[in-house]
Amino acid sequence: MDYNYDLVDDYDQALSPLNRCNNISRNLIDELWLVLYKLHQQNRFSKPMPTIGMYIALASLCCILAMVADFLHSRKNGKIWIPCKYFTLDAVSLTVIAVAMKLPMDLTNPMPGVMDEQAKLGSVAFMCIMMTFLLPSLATMNGKELVTNIIALGLLVITLVVNVCIQIHTGLVSYSEDKHLSDYYGFQKSTDPFAYANRAIAISYVAMLLMLLMIYICSALMILKSKQDLESKYQAAHERALIVQQQAGQLTVENLKQRVINYGIMAATGSPQLMTVCSATSSASAVIGLSISLLHAAKTFNIYVTRKGYKAFDSDYKWSILVIFIIQSIGIALGAAALFYRFYAPLTFKLYREGKWNLFKFYDVESCWTHTLSDWKHNRLYSSSSPNFNVVFYKLQILGLTLLTLSQTATVRTCKAIRIIPVLISICVRQVLRFVKWVVSLFGIQLRKQPAPNIRQYVLQPQDDMELPDALLYFIIKSVERSIQNAEKQQPSKLMKLLENFRDFEGVKKFDILLVQSSPGLDYPNCWSLPVVTLATIALSLCKIQLSTLKNFLNGVSEGLVYVKLVEKSLSNKDELVSVQTAAERLWLEVEVYHKWLGNHLQDPDFRVKTAIQIVEWFNEKATNMVTVVGSMDICANSMRRVTQTILLFYQNSIDKISHEELFDELSSMISDILAACLTNVPQVIALKCQTSAIEKREESVHAAATLLGKTTEIIKTLQARQLPNLNPDDLPFIDKWRDHLTAPAP
Repeated sequence: MDYNYDLVDDYDQALSPLNRCNNISRNLIDELWLVLYKLHQQNRFSKPMPTIGMYIALASLCCILAMVADFLHSRKNGKIWIPCKYFTLDAVSLTVIAVAMKLPMDLTNPMPGVMDEQAKLGSVAFMCIMMTFLLPSLATMNGKELVTNIIALGLLVITLVVNVCIQIHTGLVSYSEDKHLSDYYGFQKSTDPFAYANRAIAISYVAMLLMLLMIYICSALMILKSKQDLESKYQAAHERALIVQQQAGQLTVENLKQRVINYGIMAATGSPQLMTVCSATSSASAVIGLSISLLHAAKTFNIYVTRKGYKAFDSDYKWSILVIFIIQSIGIALGAAALFYRFYAPLTFKLYREGKWNLFKFYDVESCWTHTLSDWKHNRLYSSSSPNFNVVFYKLQILGLTLLTLSQTATVRTCKAIRIIPVLISICVRQVLRFVKWVVSLFGIQLRKQPAPNIRQYVLQPQDDMELPDALLYFIIKSVERSIQNAEKQQPSKLMKLLENFRDFEGVKKFDILLVQSSPGLDYPNCWSLPVVTLATIALSLCKIQLSTLKNFLNGVSEGLVYVKLVEKSLSNKDELVSVQTAAERLWLEVEVYHKWLGNHLQDPDFRVKTAIQIVEWFNEKATNMVTVVGSMDICANSMRRVTQTILLFYQNSIDKISHEELFDELSSMISDILAACLTNVPQVIALKCQTSAIEKREESVHAAATLLGKTTEIIKTLQARQLPNLNPDDLPFIDKWRDHLTAPAP
């Protein structure tokens, strides 16, 4: 042991009166001295504990903010089932949750204060609330992610349960110096009925944690099968939608709006998270979460009323305990408010149509709950070279999966029994709402506009015994329409200003005439963005143009390239074009940010004394010298060489007469024509975004399509008013096909 000799002198002075007492042995004095020293060391080691407490509070606050973000997002989009978007079960959230659970994981620090004990128990309650809140996020994962995250959560929960059980056994979870002293000396015994309830509350929390973990495992097994069922329903609705779309003809703005709404209904009603929220396990977990929040509130109220004279906090965490308790209590309250909506999830649907349901059928366990286990039972999960081992292992596999199936069935029936509470309440509330609706209808008032009757063909029922009401469809439609309307206020004004120079797609065939041959081995295909970037580079180097005009031009091209990239990534993403598109994207970054082209300044002082054609010749000379360089520079230089040679050929008879302004107008017109030709594919991009294949991303993709439609409404109307070339629809996404068609001789 390393002694602090200054402290030795202090302890000797403190114990000097005892040294003068003849009836006290030296060994006792040495033991007292050692006790004082150990107490000092313990106090020194416990100094960082308040900082650790604030770290716990910060982690808890992060979880709460994520839950609030999900709640606000759901209210904004009219989703009363509160899907998990920001607070999901993943490695980051599990790490933050583990930090927030530091108090119940602590096996050594005593919690003598009343608030200390309540904060430790409150952390366990907060864990239960977070598990209940995170349950729908399981539906956003694939099979591998489900297994990984369930195992990680299970390890965290089991570790927490074991630690709490140890503290229940040792009495640390209900430790109180005042109680132990009063019991030992026989005075001031507490008459508070909650004085010895901490142990029972801790046991209840442990039981609920284990129940929630079983619900997670049960839900994960159900989700794997239910996603397949939802996918088959979606494909059937998709086939119906395709028939309607073929009958509608051209993709006008109105047709696109209806298509986005139809697919929005399919994506929202076929959401895996909505399917999970509608399940019995979700309803049961919501009831468990609300029960825990009520128990926590009752215990907190009892402390406030009956224990004002007790020490609030007296652990090594000191004042940080109060911060942790307040933040996690807020989290429990907010989580309970969110779970209140899920508790009434049956109100969103017509459960057991016309309120008639069979109690025995109510306890039936649908095949989706046991389908995955049944598949595993009929397949060999492991095989070795030993036949005897294979036989033994397969029998053990059958036994284990049979027990799991029985456990799964028991869990589902337990959850359905708990679910009776919200179902009965929902039936009562539904009757009240029907009465209110009837009373309101007597005055000729319609509460909300009813959806069109044919819209129900796009509704995917989350479960076979559920029917979505018109109110939910109304909210889904309004959510999609709101996305379109909000986006309509964000029209790309600079791009629309640039498109005023549109000249019936003439620039598509003029930017690179076929007379200009590529160098051997440098015959790259053209994408939409590369010629736009190349032409814009030349235009931005014309120094005699006003800066305000150049700035507006730059902003217009930047806005246009955003939509060009969407078209290229969605429709013209062939392997031979990807490298060209990447080179164009990198080149535009250099031009837009650094005002350079392949390392050369666009605002070169020498350009001020050069004519417009001399600037073009300078670019042509630089590009010709660079075309031998391999990589993206090679692609960009070759494009510049072809474009500049085309310009020089076009103006070969008027080299000295063309001005900066005239060349700028010509380049702007060509860029406008190319952008207009490319943007004729935007309706196809919107339609493609509506029908993404990933079930977890369909809602997000539909809202992205709605936003794109809103922003490009005016552009689509403008371009559809023009006469398009008679191209094969499959050729429209490719600029080379456009150029070949426009330059082909008339028949």
